[in-house]
Amino acid sequence: VDSAIYEAVLAMMESLVAEYDQTGYVRERSGSILPGLAPSNIYPTKDGTLVLISGNQDTVFRRLAKAMGQPELADDPRYATHDARGERQTELDELISAWSEQLPADEVLRVLEDNDVPAGLTYRVPDMLADAHFKAREAITKIAHPFFGDLAMQNVVPRMSDTPGKIAWAGPELGEHTEAVLRDVLEIPDSEMARLKSAGIV
Repeated sequence: VDSAIYEAVLAMMESLVAEYDQTGYVRERSGSILPGLAPSNIYPTKDGTLVLISGNQDTVFRRLAKAMGQPELADDPRYATHDARGERQTELDELISAWSEQLPADEVLRVLEDNDVPAGLTYRVPDMLADAHFKAREAITKIAHPFFGDLAMQNVVPRMSDTPGKIAWAGPELGEHTEAVLRDVLEIPDSEMARLKSAGIV
């Protein structure tokens, strides 16, 4: 498997490259939204957790409006079509936020799941460590560290069925291998090593 770290992100960039290649359009940063696709954003909840809600397709938006207790929004000409919602993205986000911030995150997610609206938590580290999926997939592992003890960190990705790989150690301390490199790789004699040490160079 030959992969670069940046390629994992590049693969998620949708039509970014094709847009520029064909039209010269450079898509700029837009935060948590996709310009012209609404609603698709992160929304506040009563307990401060942010929830991602994606309801930009007509049928999904209809289900979202029902879940919010405002089914009439789906027939309102301002929001009834994909293009109309895209033109009123900020306005629509404010309506959804006004609903979501009245409920705790788990209730928002329950209501949306009951209505088949795609949604999920925006995870912070404590959420990741508590998540059953992260645990089942061993996405986070613990490695022995001489100072911190068991140190939690991200596991190897991707993992292959025959050669899953594993993290052998947390990494060296600053300067831990200096002497070995100077002696074994650069073949600096002991007398020169002693001089470098006494001069404060090593």
